[in-house]
Formats: sequence, structure tokens, C-alpha cells
Amino acid sequence: MRGGGIMNGGHRGAPGAGSPVLASCSPQKMCSWMLSCCLALQHLAVQASLLCIFHLLLLPTLPKELPHAQATSELLARSLFACGISTVLQTTLGSRLPLVQIPSFEYLVPAMVLSSHLSLSASMDRNGTAVASACLAPHCTVAGSQAASLREVSGAVLVSGLVQLVLGVSGVCGWAAQRCGPMVLAPSLSIIGLSAYKEAAFFCSTNWGIALLLMLLAVTFSQHLGSCRLPFCAWPQAQGGSTEPSVPTLRTFSVLFPFAGVCVICAILSHLHIPWESLDLAMAQLSWANSTFHAPWVRIPYAGEWGWPLLTPRALAVGIAMAIGCSMNSVGCYVLCGRLLRAPRLPPDACNRGLCTEGLGSLLAGLLGTPGGTAASIANACTTGLTQAGSRLSAQVSALACVVLGMSPRLAGLLTHIPLAVHGGVLSVTYAVAVGTGISYFQYADIDSGRNIFIVGFAMFMALLVPRWFGAAPAHLATGWVPLDLLFLSLLMVPVFLTGFLSFFLENTVSGTLEERGLLSELAPQKVRAGDCHPYGEKGEASQVYGLPAGLKRLLPSSCKAFPCCFLCPGSEEEEEKEEEEEEGSRATEEGTAAPGEGTHLLPKPSLEEPQLARRQSEMEMPVWQTMA
Repeated sequence: MRGGGIMNGGHRGAPGAGSPVLASCSPQKMCSWMLSCCLALQHLAVQASLLCIFHLLLLPTLPKELPHAQATSELLARSLFACGISTVLQTTLGSRLPLVQIPSFEYLVPAMVLSSHLSLSASMDRNGTAVASACLAPHCTVAGSQAASLREVSGAVLVSGLVQLVLGVSGVCGWAAQRCGPMVLAPSLSIIGLSAYKEAAFFCSTNWGIALLLMLLAVTFSQHLGSCRLPFCAWPQAQGGSTEPSVPTLRTFSVLFPFAGVCVICAILSHLHIPWESLDLAMAQLSWANSTFHAPWVRIPYAGEWGWPLLTPRALAVGIAMAIGCSMNSVGCYVLCGRLLRAPRLPPDACNRGLCTEGLGSLLAGLLGTPGGTAASIANACTTGLTQAGSRLSAQVSALACVVLGMSPRLAGLLTHIPLAVHGGVLSVTYAVAVGTGISYFQYADIDSGRNIFIVGFAMFMALLVPRWFGAAPAHLATGWVPLDLLFLSLLMVPVFLTGFLSFFLENTVSGTLEERGLLSELAPQKVRAGDCHPYGEKGEASQVYGLPAGLKRLLPSSCKAFPCCFLCPGSEEEEEKEEEEEEGSRATEEGTAAPGEGTHLLPKPSLEEPQLARRQSEMEMPVWQTMA
């Protein structure tokens, strides 16, 4: 995709074409950079909030030797550094979607399971022998058993990166993603959003007034005042080189403005010594250690500075669980981001590349000693849908800012001053979009079918029930081997894994017609375009949106088609058209020969995740938004 391209697969106007306005008018080009930098700041605000949530929830589960403030800020800085590098890889070589990388909840739950087990073991061992392990790395400020615990959690992150690389290179991720129909995507995306409700309520409880104010402002700016325009800069359009006289500023920055405004209000209240934050005992344990003024201004992180990750059987088991859960979350995030941006369906090679880049990011995070890997951020993807402004350039600028913050622990420590109620408000606003997007997929299937009602209800109910059950009584799972216990517990405590596994299994084993399952609607657009010169014109759009940069394509050797690289490189247009023709013929045969109420093949061919006919009918209702590469 060229430098000034757009990502708007729902519109027929060359999504990847360069904009004439951007190419010829330097003020407009400067304006586009200004907008991209503002969008990058919005991404950074959401990303910082999610990073703080991850560390605030994980650190109290470690052994009780609490880290100094300097160590806390350096942990945050290292996570920012790894996330910045991973975001650059994702937007350049991975799925090419404007996705920001963070340690997701699918990393948090297994890490908390492992750290809680280590903390319990440490407390039991203290009754007999001392378990304090000396920190071997220079400048290490984390003492005692917590250093060993962090290193073991980092070992699990390292293992998860290796497993993700294997899943991506082998093509398993792309194969599974192409076989997820609406009855898999709908409950999975919905449960991704619903799985954060406890954390959102937990942080909002510090001050519900502050949290509700942020939500109210975000809803007002994005929905009620979404068409409000402030005439300070023109936004270049995709088709014909026309420009709008102004930007719908309040909707475009409907997360950044409330975030900044509420933080300023909290700072003023604190300066005036007005008590506004109520911390109970549980919340007080989450507070950051003292201040971060003693952290160094500049420290470039490097592998092994705090000791190398510990690779134990427990870390291996938890790392496998991390990789499986995060891979399912990332595939859902790719689908979510593509739908919100109205992009073409995700090709398997882009999905595989995206998972490989996340695996590389997790490898880097593990080597740096961070307790969380890198995965696609659901919150940032939902922010893109909420603001209806998706920019690959803005994601790359935010990645650069993360790298800079990652090399300055004192600047990274400033993020710890974000009020806890703001974290809860950000979670509530962003993850609600994931719930709504998942529900929207029900329109493509026959939701009145008893089969579909059972699959959706059973998968979502069990995804909420099982984690609650094991969270209340984890001792009920005891196989006799601790690593196996940790593996099962880490998987069964992740709602995304339960929903994805159950819905995928039931969808592909319980008989049902293609129409009932929502797989028949993809034939309509192909028949409508049967007389076109390029009946598979969407392939060109997908290549422009998800394809590798042109310079990199020219450097790819002919051996790229050999195993295992064939799963990471897009095939030729002739091969893709031939596959589509065979797929259409196969589906037409299935449609004609299937008995009423039953499908001939329970495991479908690769399916479109969104009917193109419905997309073209609604494209006139959606504004055109650019995504500058």
C-alpha cells in the first residue's frame, strides 16, 4: 500500500490509492500529519490506561515483597518499549491493520494464576526454609522471591511467543479464522467485550462520578454531537480528491477529549486538597508504590538486565495457555477492526503474519523481563470504531511514542498518575463497542433457529460460569501434576477461549443448513457480480489493505511459496480466482443437494465474515475515512 492510501474496504473507490490532495497540497499534508499525531495521542491514552490496568491487577498477586517505585516504573517502561516495537511490526509486516499492541486480559489471567501459585508456594516455604532468591542482574531493585516470580512469569511469556510463532507459520491461525462463521464470531466478540465488566466496575468504584462523567462525555461527543465540525482543518476525501471544509472533531476525538478533560478535573481537585477518590482495602493494595521521581530519565532496556526468564514446567504450561487464549483474542480483534473499518474480509496470510509479529513481540517482552506479552488491543480497535477514524500512520506514530517512553522510566512513571476511575471509564466505553459488534453478526444467521439459540446461549453462559466457578474454588481442579493443573486452570479461566472453543465445536458438529448457519449469504454478491469484468474485485481491495509493502514484495524470493512460508505470503491473483471459483461451485453444489434442515458438510469451506451485499447497501450511510499508511 502506498504512503497516502486509505483503508476503507466497504467503498469501491480504490482503498489503497494515493490521495491527489495529499500529493499536491502541502498544507493539507501538514494537516493530515497533525490529525495523525492527535489520533496517535488518543491511541496512546487508551494504551496507557490498559497497561496500567494490567500491572495494577498483576503486581498484587506476586509475593509480598513489593517492588520499589523505580522498579514499578521500569516494568511499565519495558512493557511500553515491547508494545511499541510489536505495533510497528504489526502495522508494517503483520496484518497491516491499524492495531495497537498491549498485554491483553488473555495474558493477565494466566499470569495471575501462575503468580498466585508462586506466592502461595512462597508463603508455605517460609514456614520452614528461606526462599529469598538473590537478584543477579545489576541495578536490580526487585528483591527476594518476587524477582524469581517475575522471571518465571517472563518465561511463560517467552514460551507463548514461541507457540504463537508456530501457530502463525504453520497456517493454523488462518485456517481456523476462515472457518469461523457468524455463529462463532457473534458470541466470541460479544464475550470479549463482556469479559471486562468486572474490571471496569472495580476501577469505576473508586469514584463513580468521575467514571460516569468520562462515559457521558464520550457518548455525547461520539453520538449526539458526532456531526459537530470545528473549522480548523480540512479532511481530504478518498474519491475525486475532494475535501470537506472541516473535521467532525468531537466524534474523531471522542475518547481523547473526555480522557484529558477528566484527568485535568482530577488534578485540580487534588491540588485544592478536595477528597474525591475513595480507596477501600482492596483498591489500596492496587495503588502504585510511593512516587516515581527517583526513576532514571534514560535507560535503554536490554535482554537479561533483570536476569534471564526462568523456563520451568509451570512456565511452559502457562505459556501454552497464554498463546492459545491470546491467539483467539487476536483473531477476534482482526475481525473486529476490519468490520469497524469496513475493510474486506481478512485473508489467511494476513492473519498468520499478524500472529507471527505478535509472537515476536512477546519474545521481546519475555527477554526484557516484562510479565506480559503483546497482543492486539481490543480497546484501541473499539476506539477506532467509536471515533470512525482509523489510521495506520497514527498507530505507527503512537508506537514511536511508546518506544520513546520505554527508554525513559521516569516519563513512563507519569502514567501511574492517571486516576483509577479513568481506567474504569475507558474500559466501559471501549469494550461496549466489542459487545455491539458481536451482536451485529447475528443478523446474518437464523437466530430464530433452535440450534443457533442453543449454541449461542450455551457458549456464552459457560464462558461466564466456568471462570467464576474456578475463581471461587480453584482447588477443585487437581490432576496430581501441578503444570497440568495450571494449564487447565489458565485456559478455563479465560472466557474468550471457552466461548471460541464451544461455539466453533458446536457450530461445526451440530447439523444445520447453510442458510441457518449464516454461510449462504456470501453467494449473493458473487452472483450479482457474475457479469463484471473482475468478479473477484474484492481481492484487489484486500491486497491493498492487507498486502505487504510494495518494496518488500519485490524482495520476496521465489522460495516464499515453499513450506512454511507459503502461509505467510499471499498467492497470485490467478490462484486466488481459481480457488474462489472452486469454492463457489462447491457451495452451489451443497446448496442444491442438501436435505431440508441439514448441511452436507458440517465443516464449511472458508467463508466470508461479512456479506458484501449488505455492505454495499449500507456504504452510502457511512462516511469515508482515510487510513494513511
